[in-house]
Amino acid sequence: MANILETILTSLLQPDNAVIQQATAQLKEAFKDPLIVPALCDVLRGAQDPQIRQFAAVLLRRRLIKRSKMMPVDQQESVKSLLLEAIPREPEHKVRYAIAQLSAVILRSEKLERWPQFIQFVLQASRSNIPEQRQVGLLVLRCALDLTAEIFRPHFQDLIKLFNHTLADLQNGPLLFYTIQSLTSMVPELVGNETNLLRPLIPKLVTAIKQLIQINEVHACEAMEVFDELMESEVLVIVHYLSDVIHFCLEIAINTSLSDNLRVKSLYCIRFLIKLKSKSILKQKLLPQILNAIFPIMCAEPPTGQLDPEDEEDDDELLEEETEVQLPKHYAVQVIDILALHLPAEKLFTQLSPLMEPCLLSLNPYERKAGLMCLAVLSEGCADHIRNKHLQSMLQLVCQAITNENHVVRNAALYALGQFSEHLQPDISGYSDSVLPLLLEYLSRLDPSHTAHLTKAYYALENFVENLGSKIEPYLPTLMERILRSLSSSNNARLMELSVSALGAIANGAEQLLRPYFPSIMEVLKVHLMQTAEEGRPVQIQCLETLGVLVYSLGKETFLPLAEDCCLLGLNLCDRIDDPNLRSCAYSLFAALSGVMEDNISYHLEKITTMMLLSLKSKEGIVIQYNENRSFMLFDDETDEEDVVIHDDEEEGDPDIEGFIVENAFIDEKEEACSSLAVIALHASSSFFPYLDLCFQEVFKHIESPHNSVRKSAYEAVGKFVRSMHLVCQKNPSEPNAKVLLHLLEVVIPAYLQGAVQDKEREVVMAILESLNNVLKDIKEPCVRGPEQLEKICDVIKAVLQSKTACQDEAEDDEQQAEMDAMLMEYAGEGIPLVAATVGGVTFAPYFAGFLPLLLNKTKSTCSPAEKSFSVGTLAESIESLGEATVQFVAQLLPAFIAGAQDEDNEVRSNSVFGIGVLAEHGGAAMLKNFPKLLSILSSIISTEKNARTQDNVCGAVSRMILRNPEGVPVGQVFPVLLRSMPLKEDFEENCTVFKCIAFLYEKNPSQVAAHMKDIARIFGHVLGTKEIKPDTEQTLVILLRNLAQRFPQELQNAVMSLPDEMSSKLRTALSQD
Repeated sequence: MANILETILTSLLQPDNAVIQQATAQLKEAFKDPLIVPALCDVLRGAQDPQIRQFAAVLLRRRLIKRSKMMPVDQQESVKSLLLEAIPREPEHKVRYAIAQLSAVILRSEKLERWPQFIQFVLQASRSNIPEQRQVGLLVLRCALDLTAEIFRPHFQDLIKLFNHTLADLQNGPLLFYTIQSLTSMVPELVGNETNLLRPLIPKLVTAIKQLIQINEVHACEAMEVFDELMESEVLVIVHYLSDVIHFCLEIAINTSLSDNLRVKSLYCIRFLIKLKSKSILKQKLLPQILNAIFPIMCAEPPTGQLDPEDEEDDDELLEEETEVQLPKHYAVQVIDILALHLPAEKLFTQLSPLMEPCLLSLNPYERKAGLMCLAVLSEGCADHIRNKHLQSMLQLVCQAITNENHVVRNAALYALGQFSEHLQPDISGYSDSVLPLLLEYLSRLDPSHTAHLTKAYYALENFVENLGSKIEPYLPTLMERILRSLSSSNNARLMELSVSALGAIANGAEQLLRPYFPSIMEVLKVHLMQTAEEGRPVQIQCLETLGVLVYSLGKETFLPLAEDCCLLGLNLCDRIDDPNLRSCAYSLFAALSGVMEDNISYHLEKITTMMLLSLKSKEGIVIQYNENRSFMLFDDETDEEDVVIHDDEEEGDPDIEGFIVENAFIDEKEEACSSLAVIALHASSSFFPYLDLCFQEVFKHIESPHNSVRKSAYEAVGKFVRSMHLVCQKNPSEPNAKVLLHLLEVVIPAYLQGAVQDKEREVVMAILESLNNVLKDIKEPCVRGPEQLEKICDVIKAVLQSKTACQDEAEDDEQQAEMDAMLMEYAGEGIPLVAATVGGVTFAPYFAGFLPLLLNKTKSTCSPAEKSFSVGTLAESIESLGEATVQFVAQLLPAFIAGAQDEDNEVRSNSVFGIGVLAEHGGAAMLKNFPKLLSILSSIISTEKNARTQDNVCGAVSRMILRNPEGVPVGQVFPVLLRSMPLKEDFEENCTVFKCIAFLYEKNPSQVAAHMKDIARIFGHVLGTKEIKPDTEQTLVILLRNLAQRFPQELQNAVMSLPDEMSSKLRTALSQD
């Protein structure tokens, strides 16, 4: 049979389709013969043509992947013996590789216990005196480890000793490559003390890869993945040699004679190391060396006559693929980005500015571009630092660059402005009068056919207008005229798509100011939403997305009459068009409409939830990545034969498959499905209840997603599902409903606590903590059932505050933090007062005692303003929740608040003054003796303070002191100053306290309040009928006003007459209403 089989295989390699088809049919018949395996073995052993031998090995492997356990024992033993005999004798690399892969497949089924000769062969061959035999031994081991590393656990120590030996064989390139690949596969399986065995290998790995670069750059690039695996699994091992690895990667990155792929790989390693061990980067003084190496890469000019891909003028297609461009200069910018996200801003700017500033003033367009790209990526991670110290000067540089004669500089400036607009809110909106005219003038001069430039300009415009609020009003006519004209008269599809997207951004900024334009907007959107041509799809999808934004921005009053039609439109488009981007936009529209329709969306919920659940379950968009040695796949369909039995453990892996990727559009679709289901659940809680269980179960699975955005969305969604169920319980209280809520909490709270500690991505952990806080805020007591649950929640908050979670680089007490790390701690800190309010001050006091040193440590003068603001703010809010239990902490809290009240930073002062007030309110007798000193401090602040929020908090603090102990406050002196500082200008939450104080003083001494009737009338006339006060506070003021009218009619009338017409009219209306 072997001769016949060899003839068939030879025919399959002929360049004749008819011959190949005939041979394929013959081969399928041959595979039905029970002796096919021995026959293939004979071909592998005896064929003269290496292609035929390779073919036989591959066919054997494809056969045995799913049928190894069906093979008779004698055949199994025969195949195993053949392989270990054949591979050392095989002269051709491709055949060796095929046999090695075949051996790995058999080993996965047999395990080392039933094939001890395998490990003996590997160890013996790898120590052979013949270089080529050493290569064979490591090749066989590498293939086996790649498929099933865990079965080698008993031999890990021996294998690491082997690697230590083979890595020293620097003249044997393939041996080095297979050794490093073997180690890469083994690293994730190492546990405990086993990892310490790796440490001595790190210098040898660096030396080996240096040697591989000289021999084979492609292999060297693949070999560098060992650092990825070490950083992912055993970062502490690599930290010991951090300086060596960083310097090695920098050497590669700056070497322009090496391939872009290899240089990018080295920059990726640097980026990953910064993310994981930023503190060590600073301690080992590696930052200057990184920056000095990175900047020339960023400034590099493209080859003569070429442009960087993002600066191409002709069309926009390259922009769509920009994320796939792998140039060293792009990755160098990402290194700056990761430094900004993970290093303290002050320390980064000190080192970065001397390199960046000359670039920003350079006449060389690529140096100028590098400086602008630096500014762009700094704006996220160093946002507070830029807002406080550099915004005006940086924005001026960016705006000047937008008018530069070179389009390379202009493009970079537009990108920087878009990033500034996204990350430097609300401060940057204050520059609208200089930025918006510049952008509008730039757009008016731009050739619409240059769509790449147009895209960048619209990107900057969108991000800037999105958060403008009322500041957009003067520019709204010009903006809308341009947008509507582009949509109604242009034939440029990209311009229309950008215009519709910009319309959504304008709607976010303008909100109700957009209502006069609504009919015109809907008229042009309708044209594109109803079209059916394929070429109009991008504009149609963008119109659907913008429609959802309009629903959110204009709300129920505008959209309720159109809600049903809009819902049907989205459903019909999803039925008609199979496109993940369209479904994402439709899901967002449904979520927006649920806020308008509320429970009236119930008629469509079955169809909406079915679609979204299908999106979550779908495996569409998954692309299999095959390795470069992908083998013959002729018999992939052989499992259709009736006699085949497939066992789960036989399908675990395929040596040909290197991995899987998911197309971005399908990832986005899952993220949006999670998010939209949760929003609908909140808005239509009762109607959504029948679908809650199915949706919860499916979304909950996605907290394990490998994609950060999906995982984040799933964590947020399950919290909203719990809050939705809480609303159901409030509307329809019953024991079954209460049980469902408790069951959901029993699943979600532990998942949040585990995710907060174990998830490696900071933005995901922030989302978890924020969602946990929202659940605590809404649901309270059921979230913390018993002391064990309370202990666990507090332990997680403490772990974040101590930088002991997986997404944090553990810090020392006095170290400055990156802004994003400080933000993560803020999310954790916000949970402290919420937990206190949930369980009560007395129960929480022992836990607060544990948090107190951590928070006070962040009030030191060496801490950043953001850290100090966070800590005093958290302490103050915790006091409100602790109530009378605060008494025992007064001695520790008061000095921190007094120091903070005199801080240079506005927010620190404001939060500290608020803290003084709540401590006076809840601190008991221990605080009373401090009243004179505190009043002196507050008096000094109010006489010089320019910050409105701090002034408002002084008013709140004084009011709390009066309410707590009026005898301890010289009311006759303090009350007039309080009234002169009103109405409050920014912190309207304090209105409740301040007006409660006025009502209290009036009840205690009416004449004392009436003596200031003009101020009272002025203040009441300002706040009545506004959103600055809550309904219950407004009711208190109206009652007080009417009492004043009865007891002091003439004084009140005179005061009302002295007011402007609008104020006096409001007071008269309040007095005349029943």
